[in-house]
Amino acid sequence: MTSIITIYTDGSCLNNGSDFAPGGWSAVLEGNGKQLRLGGHESPTTNNRMELTAILEGLKAIRADHANVTVYTDSAYARNGCREWRHNWKRNGWRKSNKKSVENADLWQELDALLDRHSVDLQWVKGHNGHPQNELADRLAVAAAHGQTIRQYQKQGNYEFDREAPTCNREVAA
Repeated sequence: MTSIITIYTDGSCLNNGSDFAPGGWSAVLEGNGKQLRLGGHESPTTNNRMELTAILEGLKAIRADHANVTVYTDSAYARNGCREWRHNWKRNGWRKSNKKSVENADLWQELDALLDRHSVDLQWVKGHNGHPQNELADRLAVAAAHGQTIRQYQKQGNYEFDREAPTCNREVAA
């Protein structure tokens, strides 16, 4: 039986663009009436890295070998990269058309494998526009950027998600 899972993601970066900006990510996975909330932090980082990490960690938490997944993100960069750009980047050795390396290539390469493992539909949702699950993902990502680790399960029973999925707390030396 194929799993059907919805993931709401968000990334946050406090003082995005500064040399030591802390950031956080969150992924809210829903399926079969169950919910898993994940989040973590990284420092220093950028908002784009956190947006990608949210999708990556959400997909990593899926236990099934093949699942039908809808991912909601408020990042056009993440959505367009996952839907369109990654294919050409991969063909070109993770380089853009101008021959420069793709930013966040390490995350894109991991995402590429996971996006091919599942049937993933990426949807863009306008951020801070009242969408309840996007607002939840935003609150969790901001909390994670402030150092709060999130791993919370809703309801009991057989989960479609990996209960042992680690949160991603990477401290990167400056």
